Amino acid sequence: MTACYAKTHSSDDVLLSQEKSAADLFIIFKEGEILLEFCKKYKHGFVILTYSCIYLLLFVYLERMPVHGYHVVHTVFDDMIPFCEFFIIPYLLWFPYMIGTVVYFIFFNKNKREYYQLIFNMMMGMTIFLIVSYVYPNVLHLRPAEFPRDNIFTDLVKWLYRTDTSTNVLPSIHVFNSLAIHMSLTSCEALKDRKLIRRGSLILTILIIMSTMLLKQHSVIDVCMGSTLALFGYLVFYPQKALETSGESVYDSLHKHRRKRYKL
Repeated sequence: MTACYAKTHSSDDVLLSQEKSAADLFIIFKEGEILLEFCKKYKHGFVILTYSCIYLLLFVYLERMPVHGYHVVHTVFDDMIPFCEFFIIPYLLWFPYMIGTVVYFIFFNKNKREYYQLIFNMMMGMTIFLIVSYVYPNVLHLRPAEFPRDNIFTDLVKWLYRTDTSTNVLPSIHVFNSLAIHMSLTSCEALKDRKLIRRGSLILTILIIMSTMLLKQHSVIDVCMGSTLALFGYLVFYPQKALETSGESVYDSLHKHRRKRYKL
């Protein structure tokens, strides 16, 4: 009888084990199904993810590539701009600003056209940057040898200088991507009534652009080239918005001219 009980007990254990295995497989299957559904729903996000991986690999290669000589980027205006370590804050805010905007357009904005406008614009500018860096290796000699003050902000700048070389700075990706992101947010239909977001984006973009020069990370030439590239991207990827903006400007100037003549 004892042997019979032990056999029955063993059979129950096997049955419970099989049921547990089946339940585990079902959970794995459901989780896999959910993951597959997630990937299908947000598959457009893999475009920028794939490009980012390729871009980083090429950027690292360019940074380590042996170069016979660099072209020095410098203007007289660079010497007139003072160093200000406090601008490390907006400079570093560029990273969450860029990533947060891309995440918004992938997961929260239903208009996929606006998402593709943003990422194709960014991909265009970043690809041109890689080509320029390969064809025209460039370097910056603006970084201060000694800092005028010693505080937490200068410590952050020192860390930045250690991690980011002063080579391959033309055009400024900080400037280009900031403007590209701002253009995408101001052109987004879902955010057209969100004045706080649009104004906040404008202020942050201006501060980021200023930070590239005040931290001696970029020359005025880098900023001008990055801005020009951003304008080109706006005309290419937001042609309707560009026409509307130019049309409104012409209309406003004509309207003001008429009012002035009427008053006279």
